[in-house]
Amino acid sequence: MKIVTTNSFHNKYAEVICDTIADSAKVRGTGIAKRSPEYIVKKIESGNAVIALEGDKFAGFCYIETWSNKKYVVHSGLIVHPDFRNLGLAKKIKKKVFDHSKKMYPDAKIFGITTGLAVMKINAELGYKPVTFSELTDDDAFWNGCKACRNYDILTRNDRKMCLCTGMLHDPKAENSEKEVKNKVWTRLKRIKQALFLKNK
Repeated sequence: MKIVTTNSFHNKYAEVICDTIADSAKVRGTGIAKRSPEYIVKKIESGNAVIALEGDKFAGFCYIETWSNKKYVVHSGLIVHPDFRNLGLAKKIKKKVFDHSKKMYPDAKIFGITTGLAVMKINAELGYKPVTFSELTDDDAFWNGCKACRNYDILTRNDRKMCLCTGMLHDPKAENSEKEVKNKVWTRLKRIKQALFLKNK
């Protein structure tokens, strides 16, 4: 199994990617915004996507979108073909696209909205925190992408403040702050330990 960033060679998989996303929405009975093959091709050719392949067979996919002048990044269209489910592939794809995002947009906040429990669990393991929609991008273009979702009326009735999806956010600045605090605590503990050792020597 190979999980790689995409290029124009992978355009041929656009149709099956869209079909797999649509079929998943029907099975789950939850809202997933529709994507067109043309839109997926744009993401593939830009290198803002990752694809999983078993030989030449499509196994999974996810792409990157940026919002609010690249201050926010979102991973969309995460899908695994039915033939490759229950193998932990979604987690590997998500990790690959997460690392790719941080490399391309190191200062951006990475967020997602989802109804899928499995995706929520993966996000949590990557350091995402549940947040209200007010902490996500206010870019109209992003929220307009929800129009194809069957639950769009719920979102609009609530003035885009809540829906059936859960918002999750990874903030690199918060992550760095946590690391700084941990490093300071660890340094302090080492000094105390060293002082106690010298005192008892």
